[in-house]
Amino acid sequence: MNITFENTALEELYTTGVTKDKQYKKLSKQIVKQYVKVVNYLRAVRRIEDLFLIKSLHYSKKVGDLKGVDVVWINDQYRLLFHSSPDENGIVVNALIIEISKHYE
Repeated sequence: MNITFENTALEELYTTGVTKDKQYKKLSKQIVKQYVKVVNYLRAVRRIEDLFLIKSLHYSKKVGDLKGVDVVWINDQYRLLFHSSPDENGIVVNALIIEISKHYE
């Protein structure tokens, strides 16, 4: 899958493991490591439907306020939110990573 990042902080976190952005700089090294692992999973799948096969990600599409947002679990506390979009054949192969969200906050 093709991955793009909505902001530079998320891309820095993925490529270097650290960022100066106040929203993400306090994340533990373990969470950052899991974040990188989840983004690598997203990169490795050929289409969005393949995410259903990786049970630990708990892939879902949100409804309500977050309608149209896709979510995968980083761990039991953090979620990775992204938008997916199809290619010209209608197969979802592009993902725009929006944010790392702390669940229930």
